[in-house]
Amino acid sequence: MDRFRRAPILVLGLTLCTAALALAGQGKVVSAPLPPSEMEAFLLKGTILDVRDAGGGVTGSRRAKVTHGTMTHDVHIQSVDIMKPVFSAGEHTELNFKDSYRFNIAGYRLARLLGIHTVPMSVERSVNGKTAAVTWWVDDVQMDEKERLKRKTMGPNPLRTSHQIQLMRIWDELIQNRDRNQGNILWTNDWTMWLIDHTRAFRLGKDLVKPEDLTRIDRGLLARLKDLTKDSVAKAVGNSLFESERDAVIERRDRIVRLYEERVARVGEAAVIFDF
Repeated sequence: MDRFRRAPILVLGLTLCTAALALAGQGKVVSAPLPPSEMEAFLLKGTILDVRDAGGGVTGSRRAKVTHGTMTHDVHIQSVDIMKPVFSAGEHTELNFKDSYRFNIAGYRLARLLGIHTVPMSVERSVNGKTAAVTWWVDDVQMDEKERLKRKTMGPNPLRTSHQIQLMRIWDELIQNRDRNQGNILWTNDWTMWLIDHTRAFRLGKDLVKPEDLTRIDRGLLARLKDLTKDSVAKAVGNSLFESERDAVIERRDRIVRLYEERVARVGEAAVIFDF
């Protein structure tokens, strides 16, 4: 896989976005920074080649190569768009079940609005006659969360790893992600956590699922959560979320912010707020 540049989890997208550039006449692939606008154009306009099964998952997701000009990079393609009034899997039953490519696009756009740049870019385009989410394939992955837990490691900087895990928990509560599993948490070689595959997120529930897991929060992220409005979310996500789904995000945001404000009042800011 391509080399991925080291960067903290809450940084400008320019330092995290990479593209594979083919060296003319040499057939080699190296990585170089690619601004978000150029990455988006690449995903939207590039030619899709070598489509194959992505492996893992149950929604028929595919992996492919995209080429545009001198650039070539892998992408993840998901066209699933299922809505069921009742969905049962084993002992679990869910009402108003949705599994949709739309949520990968919404996840990227909302994460970007919040200054979270470890949800890979995802765009909407037609692939073989079907509307799909085409998502940047994460580079330089060393392991997934299952492997990290198996190795019982927190990496070279356990505090940074802990902060990233807390960010994931906040993010998954905000979007009410019902399908976070160890396979869609990726760790790159610089020990940055990437969160992928959000097709079963953005439920309509207003209550937090595991509020007891929300113990600490980055100061900047808390400020950006407070700044969210219905209008800013609607502008960011466009048609990738319905109004009811956007409203549910705001309702859960309110609960997250209130939880942390109450926790600060109870145990003090130093025990809750960190600067990441």
